[in-house]
Amino acid sequence: MGFQQLSLAQHYHERTKYAPETLAQQAAPLDWSRQPSPYKTYPLGSVFSLKSFLEPGKGAAHPYWQRLSRLLYCTYGITGVVPYPDQPFYMRAAPSAGGLYPAEIYVLTRNDTAIPAGIYNYQVKDHALVQVWQSYCWSALEAACLWHPALERTHIALVVTAVFYRSAWRYGDRAYRRICLDIGHLLGNVELAANIHDFRAHLIGGFVDAQMNELLYLDPEQEGVLAVVALANLLEVGENLSTFPAVLPSATCYDYGAIASGELLRACHGASALTSSDMIYGMQTASPSAKEPPAPPASKYKFPFGLRVSLSKTIIHWETHLAALQQTLLQRRSTRQYSGQAIEMDQLAALLTFAYHPQDYRDQGLDECPSFFDPTLVETFIAVTRVRELEEGCYYYAVAEHELRQIRFKNFQEQLHFLCLNQDLGRDAAVVIFHTANLERAIARYGDRAYRYLHMDAGHLGQRLNLAATALGLGVSGIGGFFDDQVNDLLGIPPEEAVLYITTVGKAA
Repeated sequence: MGFQQLSLAQHYHERTKYAPETLAQQAAPLDWSRQPSPYKTYPLGSVFSLKSFLEPGKGAAHPYWQRLSRLLYCTYGITGVVPYPDQPFYMRAAPSAGGLYPAEIYVLTRNDTAIPAGIYNYQVKDHALVQVWQSYCWSALEAACLWHPALERTHIALVVTAVFYRSAWRYGDRAYRRICLDIGHLLGNVELAANIHDFRAHLIGGFVDAQMNELLYLDPEQEGVLAVVALANLLEVGENLSTFPAVLPSATCYDYGAIASGELLRACHGASALTSSDMIYGMQTASPSAKEPPAPPASKYKFPFGLRVSLSKTIIHWETHLAALQQTLLQRRSTRQYSGQAIEMDQLAALLTFAYHPQDYRDQGLDECPSFFDPTLVETFIAVTRVRELEEGCYYYAVAEHELRQIRFKNFQEQLHFLCLNQDLGRDAAVVIFHTANLERAIARYGDRAYRYLHMDAGHLGQRLNLAATALGLGVSGIGGFFDDQVNDLLGIPPEEAVLYITTVGKAA
């Protein structure tokens, strides 16, 4: 078999893996004098406070402002304060690795909305919008998004960016993985909060990066656009739109030469950028030798000797007008310690139903086909240590059949502690959920840009698990740091499946 060169995204993934023998060298001491601020500030620009619209009974005279205010608050607003002596730590509706919050949200509006046309930055700390550009910019947005059909009839869009150094300060080159996961959490909140407030989120991942950065006046060395969300107003008949594809492929970079440590993050982001020259009738201009591997068989992991468990469709009831869902969005917290107690089989079934079977929530007013990039590329494996009436071991979750298929028989409690970088969360959780993807297959389909899509989709799924666990009274916490190759080896996950993200669930201590 001939040597197959890695694409730049694959090279990035290999270079940023954690391994027991090299972890100490990768964990550089933090320079606290250079700790970044998790907020952007704008000394100029009109400020529109959104706080009054959160108060019960307020804002009825301005319903559009009220709905947008509450959507932004449920997506990324400050929902708790930890009073540290030097300065308070503000917790947000979306979780973030290390509490670094690398994402920024911009709001773009047309001329014909209740909100003056322009570009706004969401000031999280003040729950306000600051107008950074007072002009009609919608046609430039449409052009940068290659005339995505959702923008033709919608009137407001969210643009989510990453301020790279906020995460790189602590996590170095591996920060790009965590940034995309964090933005996936945020997108999960947008999608659900939109349902609550009579919007529908249409996710757009195919845009010309340089044009989007120029539109927002960003320094691309410091900050870059990761996602665009067209918000359709469901109270307007003309904005009740069909679903649209969220992705476009980029080129695949194989000619990248030597990349120094410390430069991998920007190299990976740059290689996954989409340019107008990449697109010819929506097709990828990639290496002609790049062929997509065959899709896995539908009967994956149907071992004749393996345990197969059909799960019930256990539904969480979000109450009238999704009131309990909104409360859950604002109450969710990352668990710091588990009790080591078992959870029920029905609780595990409810977690997986909410995350993977949104069609079962249609009658409650949730979107039966929420906007992801391409979740068909993401696989799910579950290490079970404490679920009543379920044998310990590692299982593959077959989404279509809503079925667990055991692939390894063992209690992995101590190994999970090791795999999660000796974090007690891995050892004491009842279940540890692994999201994986075949990078070769994903990159063959979407170029190096697939790396963004995979991690944001994994973060989106992880956030749905977070919210379901919170609603069920369980503890939950995501883990973005793990020994990559050892996860595959110990759990029996195929080596071609790259581990993207881990979600731990259990009884909180």
